[in-house]
Amino acid sequence: MHQHALRLRTVTKRFGLGDASVTALDHLDLEIAPGTLTAVMGQSGSGKSTLLHLAAGLDAPTSGDVVIGGTSVVGLDDDALTALRRREVGVVFQSFNLVPSLTALENVQLPALLAGHEPEHDRIRTLLDDLGIAGLAARRPHELSGGQQQRFAIARALAHRPAIVLADEPTGALDSATSLEVQEILVAQAAAGQAIVVVTHDPAVAARAERVVLLRDGRIDDDLPATDAATIAQRMLRRVDAMDPIPAAGPRITGPAAAIGSAGDRAIDGGSR
Repeated sequence: MHQHALRLRTVTKRFGLGDASVTALDHLDLEIAPGTLTAVMGQSGSGKSTLLHLAAGLDAPTSGDVVIGGTSVVGLDDDALTALRRREVGVVFQSFNLVPSLTALENVQLPALLAGHEPEHDRIRTLLDDLGIAGLAARRPHELSGGQQQRFAIARALAHRPAIVLADEPTGALDSATSLEVQEILVAQAAAGQAIVVVTHDPAVAARAERVVLLRDGRIDDDLPATDAATIAQRMLRRVDAMDPIPAAGPRITGPAAAIGSAGDRAIDGGSR
């Protein structure tokens, strides 16, 4: 196991050219250790989604370096980058990205199959049971509610035991009871050795983390140890009250995916950069 599941070294990400360029991340340094649960928070335009996409190897920094599981993504060709993502990274997208032609269970098994491995059937069964969706495994995505799709997307990200799991608002489509169940699962996976990074607006979700990183204008504005939801909310509110007006956010990386050959690749790997 590497000392760091993820390292961002003086990472800057700009969109656009010349006077029209927007800096989404600005000389950002961040290290994520294995077996930790980190929450990333910030106002819209603070750089959260850009950070997630760079951390997942779905886009390249303008400058600096991103190191995933001991391997720098800078300079990797698309095949090597795809192999690294399949081996080391699990991503939970807000849009779920389930492959519509596959059953929910097949979607969960897909990362292992794309990597040429036999899915861990016992682990998948346990995850689906814990998420309360085992009875829905034969359905296709269009037959599931948004919350059910979200839970299958979470199971898919966790199933192949990646070194790091990056989750963009993983509880956003869930009711309060299911949200608590998902939080418990993420805490347990961190305790088992995976690095979990959760982008969230919810102080209650962030309070389950042992570290809360607050972003502002592409930089780390604060880095808090584990604390309660009220303290996180107050800290966020104080920073909003103290801020100058935030400029409009730069272009967001969407879809996470240009085509790279198959629906499975697009859904799991997010596309080549």
